[in-house]
Amino acid sequence: MTDFESARKNMLEGQVRTNDVSDKKLQAVMLDLPRERFVPKAKQSLAYSDNTIEIADGRYLMRPRAFAKLMQGARVTPGAVSLVIGCATGYAAAVMGKLTEAVIALESDEDLAAKATKTLGELEIDNVAVVTGSLAGGLAKQGPYDIIFVDGALARRCPQIEDQLAEGGRMAVIIQNGKVGRATIVTRNKDNFVAVELFDASAPPLPGFEQESEFVF
Repeated sequence: MTDFESARKNMLEGQVRTNDVSDKKLQAVMLDLPRERFVPKAKQSLAYSDNTIEIADGRYLMRPRAFAKLMQGARVTPGAVSLVIGCATGYAAAVMGKLTEAVIALESDEDLAAKATKTLGELEIDNVAVVTGSLAGGLAKQGPYDIIFVDGALARRCPQIEDQLAEGGRMAVIIQNGKVGRATIVTRNKDNFVAVELFDASAPPLPGFEQESEFVF
């Protein structure tokens, strides 16, 4: 039987801290949050491995080191209102819920959304609202957002979603057109959007952006 508590500590020491993730609050959340609860039972022993984990058909849990470094890059603040795009079973939304005031977790798959809602409820994370809908358009009606976290890779930037940022807001996303991408933070300054690439990263592509991406120039 897997000792998940020890596995979490090993993940933090071996994958997160050694990957230049120095945010103490983020470290504490990842050490406390049972990542295995967001993985199918048959794969729970892999929950803390240094790999992406398929949690449903075509949907994955991002590897811990890339996830933590991207989350740190978003410079999450306690009073922030956040949007997680592609929440799947809810791990990223749960972490964000521990770090911010309120989270909207957008998921296109109804079964995954139901699983996320159930797990978040069982863990008593009550400041996250899971919403079912298309990922490609974001959720403008609930915005603007201080933080937007995209839980998967996009082939290119998405102006429609960036426009849902509040003034000074930040969007954390992996832009990947090929095998290796770049973790990118897009910051809004009035009507200007400045993208800064932080580090090389790879993640499975997030579904739902195929048609939308064809119209981005």
